[in-house]
Amino acid sequence: MSLVIFDSVKKEKVKFESLEPRKARVYVCGPTVYDDAHLGHARSAIAFDLLHRVLLLNGYDVSMAKNFTDIDDKIIKKMQSENKSLEEITTYYMQRYKEDMDALNILENTIEPKATENLTAMIEMINNLLDKDIAYTIEDGVYFEVAKDEDYGSLSKQISEDTIARVEEKQSKKDQKDYALWKFSSEEEVGFDAPFGRGRPGWHIECSAMIDKHLKSEAPDYSIDIHAGGADLLFPHHENEASQSRCATGKNLAKYWMHNGFVNIDGNKMSKSLGNSFFLKDALKQYHGEVIRFYMSSTHYRSDFSFNTEDLTSSKKRLDKVYRLKKRVYGLGGSAVNKELKKKITESLNDDINISQALSIVDEFVSFANDELDKNPKNKGLKKEIVSNIEFIGNTLGICTEDAYKYFQFGISEDEINKIEELIEKRTEAKKNKDYELSDKIRDEILSLDVQIMDTPNGTLWEKI
Repeated sequence: MSLVIFDSVKKEKVKFESLEPRKARVYVCGPTVYDDAHLGHARSAIAFDLLHRVLLLNGYDVSMAKNFTDIDDKIIKKMQSENKSLEEITTYYMQRYKEDMDALNILENTIEPKATENLTAMIEMINNLLDKDIAYTIEDGVYFEVAKDEDYGSLSKQISEDTIARVEEKQSKKDQKDYALWKFSSEEEVGFDAPFGRGRPGWHIECSAMIDKHLKSEAPDYSIDIHAGGADLLFPHHENEASQSRCATGKNLAKYWMHNGFVNIDGNKMSKSLGNSFFLKDALKQYHGEVIRFYMSSTHYRSDFSFNTEDLTSSKKRLDKVYRLKKRVYGLGGSAVNKELKKKITESLNDDINISQALSIVDEFVSFANDELDKNPKNKGLKKEIVSNIEFIGNTLGICTEDAYKYFQFGISEDEINKIEELIEKRTEAKKNKDYELSDKIRDEILSLDVQIMDTPNGTLWEKI
């Protein structure tokens, strides 16, 4: 089955056909780096990391770009409140974001352009639009004239009085739908020199310019294959991106558009204004990153996701089962992936990333594998195939990639780990010396720490009970 994805513009599933054979160019809107990543960032990252993995599974050479907006009103406000430089704020939060993404098993992006490192490309695109009389200057900046683009609104199809209200109102604009490409700033304010005046870029121009500079194809009609992001970006951000790129380059920005659903917390849409913007770092303190990934990927990417701790705990138990199977084949090398398993999972994911079906296939595999191991505990060929199957699941879904025993050690401090491993070493030494009384005493001390130990051919292994 060929890869099929849901295109947000056509509002239907379509067969994915790349602009170049076996080459996929994908751009995902990244974070504005003024604070720690929240669950909305995690949702988008996980959703399109799955897309990345599915494209790889289908044999595509993937160029995956995610930008960092490192100049913005929110960042400037943070600089003022913390009395720190732009670089100090953005470098710190970019690093925090990357650490959180690593914890979620997000594949490394091919390109991670920063806005401040692509100002020349933005200025060139704005100059282009000014030269074409599609942009104009007023007292506080350079604006895109929406009326000059007859296809404006074709992406989101939701231009209304309500959506126009989301664009900054200003009497001197030719039309209230017009939006800023460049915002002027004084010498005392954060800004960058440009032919049309010192200032900083508007949000929308960043992505258009960075795609044009780093990712564009030679195809005549489209710059990239897929543009992706959260559903809240469809208007005005993606609409404006598409419009200015179309007018500047003469071709459409993306062949396909994909959007992930919102995150709801306790039934309410996640929002800082509501005080329920749950930081990812808080969840990662309590749960292994793969648990959060498994939980947040278990709902189809286009659906809204309802975050609650009860479902998160249930999701952990489901992932635990895969890891317990991995423990049963611990220390063995793989053989070959079961062809039927690979076919079923691939077909599920190729249907617009049907994750529910893919995970149900994983559940069936775990149940079947455990039954077969119960019947044939010494069947080495079976065990080797299970190892390969789990590796395939890990590479494809980004779960169960951790060492099976270390996974169950999550939540134990480094000092506690050192103490446990020191006790295990003493117990091993006591057993060598045939001092079984001491060995049993140490074992009981380890058990009192809520730790279970297993003597295996690979040595003594342990996990948190």
